[in-house]
Amino acid sequence: MKVRLEPSGLEFEAEAGVTLLHAAEAAGIELPSSCRNGTCRTCVCQRLSGESRHLIEWPGLSLDEKIEGWILPCVAEALSDLTLDVPHARELFPD
Repeated sequence: MKVRLEPSGLEFEAEAGVTLLHAAEAAGIELPSSCRNGTCRTCVCQRLSGESRHLIEWPGLSLDEKIEGWILPCVAEALSDLTLDVPHARELFPD
């Protein structure tokens, strides 16, 4: 699945079963992160379009946040093409 990051316009591919954080890193894109287990909320971002799911039963998000489209990329996978609002995303090795 294709994942687009706003406002940077960066894109990467994400395979089923791979967290969005790992897929971004494999593509040379750094997303904010710290704990990598869904508790610290450093990576929290908003899903603007598409479908995703968390790989753990109850990540560090409230029910209201989940309903509003907030996700934790360190423990989430893409179920379709996605657009995410990640203001601090950056290329690890820009041209």
